Amino acid sequence: MGEAIIEIQSLSKTFRTKDSEVRALNNINLTIEKGDIFGIIGMSGAGKSTLVRCINMLEKPSKGTVLFDGRDLSSLSNAELREVRHSMGMIFQQFNLLMQRTAERNICFPLELAGADKTSARKRAKELLELVGLSDKAQSYPSQLSGGQKQRVAIARALATNPKVLLCDEATSALDPTTTTSILALLKDINCRMGITIVIITHQMSVIEEICNRVAIIDESQIAESGAVEDIFYRPQTAAAQKLVYPEGKHADKIISKRCMRIVFDGNSSFEPVIANMVLDCKAPVNILYADTKNIDGKAFGQMVVQLPQDEALAQKMFAYVRARGLSAEEVSGYVG
Repeated sequence: MGEAIIEIQSLSKTFRTKDSEVRALNNINLTIEKGDIFGIIGMSGAGKSTLVRCINMLEKPSKGTVLFDGRDLSSLSNAELREVRHSMGMIFQQFNLLMQRTAERNICFPLELAGADKTSARKRAKELLELVGLSDKAQSYPSQLSGGQKQRVAIARALATNPKVLLCDEATSALDPTTTTSILALLKDINCRMGITIVIITHQMSVIEEICNRVAIIDESQIAESGAVEDIFYRPQTAAAQKLVYPEGKHADKIISKRCMRIVFDGNSSFEPVIANMVLDCKAPVNILYADTKNIDGKAFGQMVVQLPQDEALAQKMFAYVRARGLSAEEVSGYVG
């Protein structure tokens, strides 16, 4: 276990209206360690955004505690809380840039609020524009920038006060897939180079898969499952996790066949065309009945079910081939949906 930077203990949040109350979060317990890229994922309305607003105390929890770097945030005065928030950068879905300010002056804004002088603020803004690859856009206004460029300015602004944690609330939801990939690569680079802990709130499993090392799945205001990303992908335990990992509802138990081999990729093998190589080696074709494998950091995770040839010697040769490559292989028969 590493050192915790955020600890959420028995946290609940209830919103009261005139006639009723809505429980947005129910008994949340989470530990986020220094240096993590921690994903919080759930369907719309699950409580993700409320949770991130409780982490920085923009929403006061109804019950429970949030510890940030060992300090109980609910016990702090407003002035102390403002100081702690300098250690938390925030990135939003809609960028939230000030339209009447240039990229450079948007980045200077939190530094001005913190009392920095103009010269040092502009120097810091210049460094950060370089970091996010927008040195040439210092004097551009948000209306002159693309969505990806706006988000890069927003990331630079969030880094201005040297935060320990970056909170990203659906930061790539408004971007196209290619731009999303480049923004995620930038966040990963910031995490590696600067050691900043990143918390990513999203409804997209592909975002979690691409850069997170740990994940919590939130469902109906509660944590359904949490752990290392590869563990959740490898064997999701709960219905909520399975729905996110297999969004089309493709499960191996929907397959009908006589004799099959189920191959489980648990990250011990590199992502290589195992089946194609097995076919070449054994000189016999196989029918892939089901496949759900993912490439995470060059390692393969997931599972595959292939129909085995009738010839017993060939079937055994295929089992031996797969197992020799460090993969788990078991015989399964009569998969019926």
